[in-house]
Amino acid sequence: MTKKKINNLRKEIDKIDSDIVRLINSRGKVTSQIGDIKNEHAQHIYRPDRESKVYSKVVKESKGPVRDECIKAVYREIMSGCLSLERPVKVAYLGPELTFTHQAALKKFGASLEYIPCDNISVVFDEVEKENADYGVVPIENSTEGAVNHTLDMFVDSPLTICSEVYLDIHQDLLAVSRDMGKIKKVYSHPNVFGQCRLWLEKNLPGAKLHEVASTAKAAKEALRRENSACIASELAADKYGLEIIARSIQDSAINMTRFLVIGSHASGKSGVDKTSILFSVKDTPGILHE
Repeated sequence: MTKKKINNLRKEIDKIDSDIVRLINSRGKVTSQIGDIKNEHAQHIYRPDRESKVYSKVVKESKGPVRDECIKAVYREIMSGCLSLERPVKVAYLGPELTFTHQAALKKFGASLEYIPCDNISVVFDEVEKENADYGVVPIENSTEGAVNHTLDMFVDSPLTICSEVYLDIHQDLLAVSRDMGKIKKVYSHPNVFGQCRLWLEKNLPGAKLHEVASTAKAAKEALRRENSACIASELAADKYGLEIIARSIQDSAINMTRFLVIGSHASGKSGVDKTSILFSVKDTPGILHE
């Protein structure tokens, strides 16, 4: 009796799934028509203001039991797939693959777009300015380490503007080939990551030498090929490179969040929950702030 009931419920789920797939494709067809109109009139494809309104609408219409975060995650991928139907969209980010900036880009744009990893923040700006990429994603500040000065410096001379932003909870894990922490003599990671984990490292690995590298993904590669080495990176990096997670969430602050900016050549429309960022530069002389 129980097995029969479960089978009947599964048939009901199968029918619902068929309806969902049909409706997603119907949405895609309408989106393609919108894309044709935008392309004909040289309008920008990505609209963060429209994205925000869609999220608000679907969450408001949801009556449960599925959580709002899940509804938004599902719609992120639906909108990502539909956006790719309007026109191929390229997003440059501070790479390589599996860095936190890459994760932030995926969180913002979904998995259906084309992503271009860049060696540094300057290259991200350059790719968007040269129109090799439609948008770029760069870190701007961390709740522990503060502002990312390289990004701020780039805005001084760049014609690009801020289109949107995305926040990412950062969890730093200690990864290595072996689980034996006593064998670790060297630790690789990005300088900002070391700053986020300073107290933990002093307490748990006081004798280890810290080696700064360009990214957490690069750190994972170094830990993989160097004896008695570890790295501080994400769980995704552990899965990608086959490393063991020796210690989880070793960041000193329980709240460790990084804000990332989406940069582009045009300003976004108003969403109703907007921010205005003002950046200015001054001469480096005594008393300049007072003056």
